[in-house]
Amino acid sequence: MKDLEKEQFFVSFIKENKKRFYLLAYSYVKNEQDALDIIQDSIHKALKSLYKVKDLQSIKSWFYKIVIRTAIDFLRKNKKMYVMEDVFLENNLPPYNNSYENFDLKKSLDELPLKYKEVIILRYFEDIKIEDVANILGLNINTVKSRLYKALKILKLNLENEEDL
Repeated sequence: MKDLEKEQFFVSFIKENKKRFYLLAYSYVKNEQDALDIIQDSIHKALKSLYKVKDLQSIKSWFYKIVIRTAIDFLRKNKKMYVMEDVFLENNLPPYNNSYENFDLKKSLDELPLKYKEVIILRYFEDIKIEDVANILGLNINTVKSRLYKALKILKLNLENEEDL
């Protein structure tokens, strides 16, 4: 496939899935502007190396991998703690509908270690197959499965503890 065709396919792919990518980046950084910056950086990185992609079917997992790595790099570079008042936070939620509508679930997800959180988000919120999650994260399929199991167990315990309060 020619580079121009790949580029056109990639641009339409990004346009169709921009909200999903934004929510994925937002789930890492919890800040609208930072999430938008991550998406912009990810698209820039992807366009620079688009010629390396041989199969268009792999673009989805390839770009998810770029977004996740860019978000993690961003977090490493910008280890900041944001302190916000509840009123300020409520008025500055992201403009898109967040997939994590259940507050207790969102809170429990936020408390998960990153290695568990990312497999849950990719598998259940982004509806990506386990094999593709493994590919995106550069992990063995069995590692992804065990992290999913452990994450679900932790989430279940956290949600049960919230109900008891």
